[in-house]
Amino acid sequence: MRILLVEDEYDLGAALERSLKREKYVVDWVKDGAEAWQFLENGWNQYTVAIFDWLLPGLSGIELCQRLRAKQNPLPVLMLTARDRMEDRVMGLDAGADDYLIKPFGMAELLARLRALQRRSLQIQPPQLQVGNLLLDYATSAVSISTHTGELQNIPLTAKEFQLLEYFMQHPNQILSRDQIIGRIWRAEADFNSNVVAAQMRLLRRKLTEYGYDQLIETVYGMGYKLNTHET
Repeated sequence: MRILLVEDEYDLGAALERSLKREKYVVDWVKDGAEAWQFLENGWNQYTVAIFDWLLPGLSGIELCQRLRAKQNPLPVLMLTARDRMEDRVMGLDAGADDYLIKPFGMAELLARLRALQRRSLQIQPPQLQVGNLLLDYATSAVSISTHTGELQNIPLTAKEFQLLEYFMQHPNQILSRDQIIGRIWRAEADFNSNVVAAQMRLLRRKLTEYGYDQLIETVYGMGYKLNTHET
């Protein structure tokens, strides 16, 4: 399951990201409301739940909720805030938040609230993403390929390989630059190595080649990489 975490306090954001990853969530952590809106506008359905801090640079958590609901977007939202007045809770819920957690809070409570929102999300989230013969299942975090006989073969991918392939499947036939890939997959990792994109691409391509898709992801020299749908 994938969570969009929007929190500009670095220590809190880092602690939440670590805890959520320990619980096997895939986490996209951004620190700016305007950047979060770009993620939501272009691909909200990849997320199970969103966690918004109330006070954010760019756009506040309240404004993010209002924008989502103005577009009839049903993504479940958990609002984090130090505001504990009744009027503030009402404002957050009226803006479109599904739940409201007051700082400071315990991680056990946050996880319990996420599980409750996750159950709702499973009813509204498109369960799969398909590009040609490639099928990505959000419920199981698995990718499979349809063979010529109609059978589905699972491709064993690591978490990073899954995220990479998902990103390409969300943008078929588009050139994704190295910086775009870094920003999407590795932006919050302090130990990021500049060679990791090329290394991870080699590993992903090697696995795809084992299933007969050696030309699926093309290197566009000087620009980036592209998933070719005619190869699927």
